[in-house]
Amino acid sequence: MATARPKSPRTVAIKGEKDESIWDKLGTLGRKKRIKEVQEVQAEGKYAIDSPGCPTAPVIPPEEYNLEDNEERCIIDPKAYDDPKFKELLNVLKEWINDELASQRIIVQDVSEDLYDGQVLQKLLEKLTGDKLDVPEVTQSEEGQKQKLSVVLDHFNKVLGIQRISHNKWSVEAIHSKNIVAITHLLVALARHFRPPVRLPEHVSVDVVIVQKIKGVLNHKILRESLTKAYDDVGMRCERDAFDTLFDHAPDKLQVVKKSLVTFVNKHLNKMNFEVTEIESQFHDGVYLIMLMGLLEGFFVPHYSFHLTPHEFDQKVHNVTFAFELMEEVGLQKPKARPEDVVNMDLKSTLRVLYNLFLKYKTIL
Repeated sequence: MATARPKSPRTVAIKGEKDESIWDKLGTLGRKKRIKEVQEVQAEGKYAIDSPGCPTAPVIPPEEYNLEDNEERCIIDPKAYDDPKFKELLNVLKEWINDELASQRIIVQDVSEDLYDGQVLQKLLEKLTGDKLDVPEVTQSEEGQKQKLSVVLDHFNKVLGIQRISHNKWSVEAIHSKNIVAITHLLVALARHFRPPVRLPEHVSVDVVIVQKIKGVLNHKILRESLTKAYDDVGMRCERDAFDTLFDHAPDKLQVVKKSLVTFVNKHLNKMNFEVTEIESQFHDGVYLIMLMGLLEGFFVPHYSFHLTPHEFDQKVHNVTFAFELMEEVGLQKPKARPEDVVNMDLKSTLRVLYNLFLKYKTIL
């Protein structure tokens, strides 16, 4: 079996739901997506600005009023921390960083408190890019931290292909001041570029208070800041193929391909009274993939070798990894997808895996 990615320690959630047996899958026309429980993210002590004539405006510490004339500052609305999607996004990003840096025994508990000085960002950059930065390992002074941050962010910007002059989503000052919106924008951009085996919650946005001092008077306005959008490519980066073309230029033909693959898999799964209607969601736990391999090759897969009712992410990854190994054992090429991409319900990755099977077994009755 392939070597598993190192994982950081996690709190195990105790589930009270009744296990679903394999027989519960019989005749199913669709499977409900289980929502992964996310850990509570401790809210930061951030406050929005108070202003004259606004009785409901939140109170802020006195130091937040220290603005020069025409200076502008961005502060997240504290209510954003009550948004489940924003909390899930922070948790996904935090767990990704912890998984990447698990071998170095670095554990991030709060992305703004632990990333602002550049130390963890430096380690993350070196892990993701393989580049070694010529900066001091530990810097205690504010000036030293900002110098390190400048080097790290410049390197990240080059990797991401971002022009520093025209970019304003993150900066040394914003990161060092623990601006959670700027830090989140940076981490989302890195996740989208390096494609770790995680799925970011889509359409996450937060209210941001923009504070500006004009002629000695503090003014503020509230804007809606978008942090993530809908993504149809959460799988690993690889050489472009026909599925990239279908997704980009021929969505109508994509539906035809999906229908053909659904017909193909159901022709075989129906022998065990299984039925698939949603490719991306019904293969994500690996159970149908394993069953399909057994049906196509005519062998029985012992139930003890995989999880019949997987609930945890790692159990699903185990199942899909096992299915991939079965495919390679019967002479198929290694799937052009990661097990985590299928578990994360990346449609493009799942289609690539199923199409690989279709090419070999399409003539089998």
